[in-house]
Amino acid sequence: MENGYRLKLAMQPDIPAGSKQLFELARQSLFEHFADLCDGLVIVDAAANIVWMNDSYPRRLGIADPAAMVGRPIEDAIPNSQMRHVVDTGKPIMLDIMDFGSESFVVTRLPLRDADGRIIGAVGMVLYDDPRRLAPVVARYQQMRSELADAQRRLAEARRTRYTFVSFVGVSFHCLELKQAARRAARTTSPVLILGETGTGKELLAQAIHAASPRAEAPFIAVNIAAVPETLLEAEFFGVAPGAYTGAERKGRDGKFKLADGGTLFLDEIGDMSLALQAKLLRTLQERELEPVGSNRLIPVNVRVIAATSRNLEAMVADGSFRADLYYRLNVICLVTPPLRERLDDLPILVEHLVDGICREQELQPRVLAPAAIERLRRHDWPGNVRELANVLERALLMSDGDCLEAADLERLMPAPRPRAADAATAAAGSSLSEAVADAERAAIQAALRDCQGNKAQAAKQLGISRAALYEKIAALGLDGRLGKA
Repeated sequence: MENGYRLKLAMQPDIPAGSKQLFELARQSLFEHFADLCDGLVIVDAAANIVWMNDSYPRRLGIADPAAMVGRPIEDAIPNSQMRHVVDTGKPIMLDIMDFGSESFVVTRLPLRDADGRIIGAVGMVLYDDPRRLAPVVARYQQMRSELADAQRRLAEARRTRYTFVSFVGVSFHCLELKQAARRAARTTSPVLILGETGTGKELLAQAIHAASPRAEAPFIAVNIAAVPETLLEAEFFGVAPGAYTGAERKGRDGKFKLADGGTLFLDEIGDMSLALQAKLLRTLQERELEPVGSNRLIPVNVRVIAATSRNLEAMVADGSFRADLYYRLNVICLVTPPLRERLDDLPILVEHLVDGICREQELQPRVLAPAAIERLRRHDWPGNVRELANVLERALLMSDGDCLEAADLERLMPAPRPRAADAATAAAGSSLSEAVADAERAAIQAALRDCQGNKAQAAKQLGISRAALYEKIAALGLDGRLGKA
């Protein structure tokens, strides 16, 4: 062993010739210090037979004649020794508690190699004769484990759903039919496409499907495509390989697909995705594997995708702004969330549910709405749907002191009721204010699209609205999204 170590030392190219003697002295001194300071030290050969023990070890083990143990198997001296395992595997056991009779020792075991890297033995050291001396280290370790477990628990909770089908409040025909179809979808693993106006509960429905599915215990990861800059979407979806570009994390970063592995990935506002990213998303869905940015390695993933949008994807497919193959890949199960104006029968129960939640969140006394206040809510067409309703109710509750909200409390916060479509006299009276506004919006959008040569992102910026809002208005006004012509 000594000659092997010396040969290995002599071959070290990074140690200057004049320093090798110092290196050898440091090695010898270190070993002697360990032999003196350790409560026990033993060396075995490649067959796990004892070669040497320091003076204190035989006394601790109750060995009367240490010389008689040389050449004998380590188990003769220490019946439950792990030194043979270290010799056989070549793997160290850095910290362990070894029981010997009624005593316990804190030990470390290291393999010994020759200049060619072959295992020629092992050394074992008793660091402490009382494990309680490790109490501060163990306490710190336990604290770190507890903090890690708590962080992992909070992260797991954040990636789980908050809503179930009970949370999708409603008893109308439209609502009951939708929940029945969604429950059927929950039993499958096929992609789901949820269509509906903004504020109709598309994400709530997606979470309910996940919570009722066999993947309920796995992560639910949501991405709002409209809220992420297009230049970052690819990294957000597929992750980044270590050092993929300047400023990238050294360890890389997992994307949403990887985080959702085994669970559900909810893609909100799927209609805002660029054509280039649509192609990569399609391949990931078809092949069930992804390629992180800056990597040439494919990673298998098992993810169920639920997509949602408030835009007309069929019209987008027709004008070439959305890939037809991706549309058909996502549109296996299609659910449509009805607007609030089409489910006014649900208004009383929705109001009760929302008011109770707002009062608990704002720590207010329980409140109710008078029948006249409910009727006032019915006379509004709710373009913002349930989200707008929740906003109106919260403002009314915070700005009133009574236990019962009256119609007057809402009147101050809501626009004047729009004429009912069923009112034939009003409909025949000529162009209404809303029609005039629609005509003005149509003309402005057409002009912006012509000025920007059909570029919707630039047109939206010129009009001072979001790209998603522009698409909604194009669909609502029946315009050709390419040039803005009716």
